[in-house]
This record gives sequence, structure tokens and C-alpha cells, in this order.
Amino acid sequence: MPTYPPEPWHLAGQMLLSLWAVPRKDLPPLPTGVRPLAVAGRALMGAAWVRYEGDSVLRYNEVLCAVLVRDGLRPRVSITDIWVDSPPSMAGGRELWGIPKELAAFDFEPGAGRDGGVRARARTGAGELCAASFRLGGRLPGRWPVTYRVAQELEGRLVTSPVRSRSAVGPARAAWQVPPGSPMRVPADRPPLFSLALSDFRLTFGTRAPAPSGRTV
Repeated sequence: MPTYPPEPWHLAGQMLLSLWAVPRKDLPPLPTGVRPLAVAGRALMGAAWVRYEGDSVLRYNEVLCAVLVRDGLRPRVSITDIWVDSPPSMAGGRELWGIPKELAAFDFEPGAGRDGGVRARARTGAGELCAASFRLGGRLPGRWPVTYRVAQELEGRLVTSPVRSRSAVGPARAAWQVPPGSPMRVPADRPPLFSLALSDFRLTFGTRAPAPSGRTV
């Protein structure tokens, strides 16, 4: 099994995110102990392409789907589908946090087309997972902080892991394509509610392990 860094992981890079309002009946299975955070029978589901680069503890590409859920009254995010092109990231995600990472190959075309947008594609040995194209707008002023917790099932129990990030934010327009039979459960048959580019983000995922008794760090 590939080795991976201990938590927390300090990461940096670029993210392209789309969000949909999805009927509860159409959601993927969720961990035991959480429920969709739904309004009028619809829950918020997101899909994102991520490139971890720069001084990230690991450098790799990723595509994922996640659902906004609640643990009691506490809002959480649960990752339902995710692929990466890094065996250490796959092993660490599964063993540290219960994130169901699989392996895939990625193609990115930054600046593709006259609009200066981004095109992305992911595939496995079984075929294409999904593709998307993004047309980017201008950035909003400042760098925007976001803090939340990811809820996953690990060894039969619900675990939550903190995420802290800060990034430049800008609007985007996106079109997603998912071929028939793909295991990627993004609702590509409808346009997203909205899409965002989270540029030059810095992110910390997970918590530092407690020091042994009698020692401080």
C-alpha cells in the first residue's frame, strides 16, 4: 500500500465547482447517521474539479461529488464519489477519513477556446467518467475564508473531519457531460444552479494527532 502523509494535509491549488438542487430520491447513498439537508424535498449537491499544486503536501488531480447533509442539526458535507490520480492520496483519503477515493486519469486544457475557459476530462480503464467545460468570469475582491466539516463512514462509524480554506472567488458558467454507465453520479442532465472558480486556494484538511501523554508539541 502506498505511504501517505499524516494529517492534517496542507494543500494549495485551483478548484472549479458547480452546485445543483437535487430531489432527495435521486441522491447517492449517504453514510449512516447523516441525512440530506433538504428544502422542499431537494438537497444541495456539488461536483468539483481540483488541481492540488504548488507547496501542497501531495500534488494531484481530483474530481468529486458531494452532498450537503446534517448530523443532527449540524451541517456537514459528505463526499459520495471521488477519483484522483495519486495512489498515496487514494490510500490516505480512505484510511484517514473514510473518503471513497478511486484512481483515474485526467486531462486539463486551461485557456481552451476563445473565452479563455477550462476544459477537463476524467477516465478510468473502464471508460470515461465525465467531462466539463467552464467559462470563467472576473474575480471578486479579497480572499474568502470557508470552514466546514466532512462526514464520512470509517470502519463502521461516522467520522467528521475539519476543513479550513481561503481562496479568491469568481463566477463561472459550466457544462457537464457524463456518459451512460459512468459511476460518476453528477446530475449532468440539468444545468447547475451556479458555478464558481476558487482560485489559488490554501486548504487544511484534518486534525493534528494528539501528542503522547506527558509531551507537548
